[in-house]
Amino acid sequence: MKSLLLVIVPLLAAALAAAWPSNRSRPLLLPATGLIHTFLCAWLFFCPPPVTPGAWLAFDPLARAVLPAVSLLFLVCAWYGVSYLKIRSERSNRIFIMALLAVLGLLSAGHQSRHLGLLWIFTEAVTLAAVPLLHFNGTPRAFEATWKYLLVGGTGIALSLLGSLCLGYASLHGGGEGDLTFVALMSQGAGLSRPWVLIAWVLLLVGYGTKMGLTPMHTWKPEAYGEAAGIVGAILAGGVTSVAFTAILRIRSVVGAAGEGAIADHTLLVIGLFSMLVAALFLLGTRDFKRMLAYSSVEHMGILTLGAALGPAGVAASLFHVWSNSLTKGALFLSAGNIRRAAGSASMDEVRGMNILTPRSAALFVTGLFAVTACPPFGPFFSELKILRASLEAGHMAATAMFLTCLLLAFFGLTRVVFGIVDGRPANHAKATGKRFVESAGVILPPLVLLGLSLWLGLFQPALLHDVWAAAAAQLYPSP
Repeated sequence: MKSLLLVIVPLLAAALAAAWPSNRSRPLLLPATGLIHTFLCAWLFFCPPPVTPGAWLAFDPLARAVLPAVSLLFLVCAWYGVSYLKIRSERSNRIFIMALLAVLGLLSAGHQSRHLGLLWIFTEAVTLAAVPLLHFNGTPRAFEATWKYLLVGGTGIALSLLGSLCLGYASLHGGGEGDLTFVALMSQGAGLSRPWVLIAWVLLLVGYGTKMGLTPMHTWKPEAYGEAAGIVGAILAGGVTSVAFTAILRIRSVVGAAGEGAIADHTLLVIGLFSMLVAALFLLGTRDFKRMLAYSSVEHMGILTLGAALGPAGVAASLFHVWSNSLTKGALFLSAGNIRRAAGSASMDEVRGMNILTPRSAALFVTGLFAVTACPPFGPFFSELKILRASLEAGHMAATAMFLTCLLLAFFGLTRVVFGIVDGRPANHAKATGKRFVESAGVILPPLVLLGLSLWLGLFQPALLHDVWAAAAAQLYPSP
């Protein structure tokens, strides 16, 4: 029952936001709900409840390893959201706040789903709930980005549903009773029909890979992240993609139990490296700093997928990277949102000299750049180092070399864009726009806190967190 509160509280808050009469005070529901959700997550994290094997929804080791990071990210973004919505007071925030709170509740349900069908329902519900967030700006380009998100996401919805049906049929074909909980599917193991398992794996990987933004299913990300508000980009990159990643991890455990783990790992390795390579190449050419963050997200989804292909050690390292990437990318999106509002554009051709117009946001943006490109002592350096070590221990020398090459190319691409907009003399229109943007504590402290958490994660690396990530990996790779 405790774990259900993580779902119920945000959904009730979303309903309350729909009925709340004041446009000015409604945003306070965001940090209030985020604080309660984070408190509940911390309670369950330190005092995990027992998990019934056949439970459809539970705070199991995998949920414990990821959901607290999502909750923490939401809390800080909610704090930022109060100031952001005050700036955007010309627009009604009712639907925006309802959608944000609904996304939090549905993410909580998705991460705790231990049933194949339930996982699909909540993952796709998150996709639909995010639509009003993308269209909040109300511009033609935002409308176009929303439709692209729906069309590409709809393809992922269809493929993941078809894959779920195929995996269910693999169970029935092998003598199962139609129990679609992951525990039951894994226990059936070798009894699953292998041809149907492999068909299901391909469809589910493509379907949920679309939600993650893996190449070549990433085409919605540059448009969506480029047009969405910074707070929305942070939630999408650090929260929505994570539930798709945990879905792939759960399904990979079933495929492994069916005896096809080697094929699953090989496909994860290839698609992870391919995503990193394509993202790095686009980073070398893009001139839009918000699209830059989208391609950086594609790169990091590739890193997560690569880690998932490297056995228990790689999975534990990937879960570490979920935390470090979510916190760091959140800081980048929020500071980028500040710069975008001050400059009036997101293109390098029109934006420069932001260290003069928005010195605090520019400093946070540059710091976030070094953090997300795995510069010590921030969290991404240590999580990527662990993935690199797992790759070497698995004997993937060529993959390791390509991994390092992609990281280097991405570093060049990111620094080219970031320093291009931060340095130089401001353009005349940027000066005029920049004077109207005030770097208040409400828009500066949240990204600063996220960077501080990323730094804390790298410097201290709490043993408890590593134990939690290892326990989640053990759940996905049970001992024979």
